[in-house]
Amino acid sequence: MTGNDIEEVLVQREGRAGLIVLNRPAALNALTHGMVRRIADALDTWEDDEKVETVVVTGAGDRAFCAGGDIVAIHRAATGGDPGAVEEFWRDEYRLNARIARYPKPYVAVMSGIVMGGGVGVSAHGSVRIVTGTTRIAMPEAGIGFVPDVGGTYLLALAPGELGTHLALTAGSVGAADALRCGLADHFVPADRLPALLDDLAELPVHDALERHVEAAPPGRLDARRRWIDACYAAGTVEEILDRLRDSGEPEAEQAADRIAANSPSAVKATLAALRRARALGPLEAVLDQEYRISCAALATPDLAEGIRAQVIDKDRAPKWRPATLGEVEPTVVARYFAPLGERELGLAAPRPLERW
Repeated sequence: MTGNDIEEVLVQREGRAGLIVLNRPAALNALTHGMVRRIADALDTWEDDEKVETVVVTGAGDRAFCAGGDIVAIHRAATGGDPGAVEEFWRDEYRLNARIARYPKPYVAVMSGIVMGGGVGVSAHGSVRIVTGTTRIAMPEAGIGFVPDVGGTYLLALAPGELGTHLALTAGSVGAADALRCGLADHFVPADRLPALLDDLAELPVHDALERHVEAAPPGRLDARRRWIDACYAAGTVEEILDRLRDSGEPEAEQAADRIAANSPSAVKATLAALRRARALGPLEAVLDQEYRISCAALATPDLAEGIRAQVIDKDRAPKWRPATLGEVEPTVVARYFAPLGERELGLAAPRPLERW
């Protein structure tokens, strides 16, 4: 069997569970447009299937649940390819994210290994999110000149205090305990117990299956950093955040400042604005509508293509951002990320009814 013959998403029923396996282990199960459509089709089929009481989503291989979207295709679109194809991928992907969040049956995501970007979108909106000792969750978009999407700004905006702002601006990752603390996951199950958990999910109600395997996660790292994280990231601008981090006297805060300063200045400023706006937007669908505007705008910026080149294509880790400094990012540059799209809007959020006098 050739690589092209391998199904990128395996869909089958195991007892009372509908099982979805992201099946591109060599690519860390990164999502293609076809995979998004296949998952959506399975959810449609199983919603009215009385034999399927639970949906379970896993990733093939030992390294990753899902490392994100098909970033090479995005690079092609950002460097002269067809942007319409990527925008259509995002439309379907964000609609799937919203669908998962509202799915009427238990949606169990087994978030073992690497979970980044689009992988967060097909897991962390589910009703049951399981992490293991190998889990590393991140929304690393600012490091490639992009802004957290797939509902990432919604999830990070809901994290306690300023933890979500810290993760978004630094493009940092967290393990199991910190994912639980940030509200990105619900339960910890040791990795070696996953096969038995999957067997039980095929035979038992979700609560009963979890009760057999859930344990307390090993200690995380964020709780010890909450004091300076909440104080520093509450500032109104990225520049003020960096000043507070560098003046805090905390070596880890200084390291966070260095990581933020290495990311795309435009993307970092747009990310902070997106998070602050997300807190006031309300439901996930409204935030996804905003993220779609941001993503489409980012596709036309030089930093997205340059960030993917530096981190993924050439891997020289030396992006040349334009503008190169935070001070050069004018308010109009940030505003461009939020500009209405007219007929191209995603339109997931229901229009607000007119007020009656």
